[in-house]
Amino acid sequence: MNSLLLTGGRVIDPANRLDSSTDVLLLDGKVAAIGAEAATQAPPEVERMDVGGLVVCPGLIDLHVHLREPGQTQKETIATGTAAAARGGFTSIVCMPNTTPTIDNAGTVALIHERAAQHGIVNVFVAGAISRNIAGEELASIGSLKRAGVVAITDDGHCVQNNELMRRALEYAKMFDLPVMDHCQDYSLVTSGVMHEGYWSTALGLQGWPAAGEEMIVARNLLLAELTGAQVHCQHLSAAGSVALLREAKKRGLPVSGEACPHHFTLTDSAVAGSDKFWNTDGKGIFGFGERAELPAWPAYDTSFKMNPPLRSVHDREAILEGLTDGTIEVLCSDHAPHCVFEKEVEFDYAPFGITGLETELALSLMQLHHTGRLGLSELIAKFTLAPARLLRLAKGTLSIGADADLTVFDPDQEWVFDKGLTASKSFNNPFYGWPLKGRAVATIVGGKKIWIEQSELAAV
Repeated sequence: MNSLLLTGGRVIDPANRLDSSTDVLLLDGKVAAIGAEAATQAPPEVERMDVGGLVVCPGLIDLHVHLREPGQTQKETIATGTAAAARGGFTSIVCMPNTTPTIDNAGTVALIHERAAQHGIVNVFVAGAISRNIAGEELASIGSLKRAGVVAITDDGHCVQNNELMRRALEYAKMFDLPVMDHCQDYSLVTSGVMHEGYWSTALGLQGWPAAGEEMIVARNLLLAELTGAQVHCQHLSAAGSVALLREAKKRGLPVSGEACPHHFTLTDSAVAGSDKFWNTDGKGIFGFGERAELPAWPAYDTSFKMNPPLRSVHDREAILEGLTDGTIEVLCSDHAPHCVFEKEVEFDYAPFGITGLETELALSLMQLHHTGRLGLSELIAKFTLAPARLLRLAKGTLSIGADADLTVFDPDQEWVFDKGLTASKSFNNPFYGWPLKGRAVATIVGGKKIWIEQSELAAV
């Protein structure tokens, strides 16, 4: 069935500036009515769901996900990745092109669309590569990728170092009305860095990765956006300087945007030193609850805290939070990057970068942005719905009448602990196992169909 009547929930739709306790009627996979008329227009046989005390919003969108299929299915598949997305409350995701083979041609795009239709339970949109084989040497066939249905181009996982090539990519992308999303990393500055360059990299004897390694490419991208007029989106920002550069560029009206991941505005580089070094000198935790919480212990050099870009200083973390609060950073995402257990169970230097995040990002975002009073629920939801849909020109992220019936129902106050037994992902490289979380998706609806229900919190009536 793809028809449903949700009653008694707090309906928040930033696209239509709606925030009201009301009903929502879904018929034949579309939003049919909102408000008092929803119940009167509902056919007698339609399934009803009581969502009193819960938030109902447009289906959440994550525009930065690594599904690993094709070619790396030992880490994740479209089936397991979309199942994890559903558990996290996401109805639409955008998969990155650093697969095997790379998504740099129309054939691979068609393959992913076919497999997503067969095995995916949420909407899967595809990002194509900027360069062939993500090698940064020759442009991919951007026009062919557009015709095949990609929603953006990016070399995520890598960064185009040749400024002239990046300029041409932006010029072509503008011709085809495609946003360019960029993983900002200057290889000559970052070299073999594995964690943020600062006190803890020195204390731990690990090769440092300076914040300037990100900021340099952010500055390059902003200049090229001004030169070409193309839409440039800076991925997974982690450094204070990047936020300052983006803020100034947006004030000048440049077509630029940025995104942030929960691990970068929740954790700092001190986490790499182990749980006994995790607390600031003032005795207050850097985690979302503010005060010292009951956290699981973990050792120094835990590779679950190794990600790209790396966890940075308290100053950088606060700058990311400020950028999210004042609107400089418009989009929230996970950079869901699954890896096999054996790949992460090596020395810190040799472990791959990346963590999973689809199932924890809503809770962490609520804790750090809403429960701390930085953002209202509507403002936070907009960063998961309206902003990514607008950036990628998706007909999603809204509860307008006639829109696709993609909805997320969540409890912003539910307290829970993330356990490995709860994950739908094929991989377990997540630093938040055993941590107390607050806020959880309890129902995910795609095309009017319930694809995920957290049974202990929600029951059909």
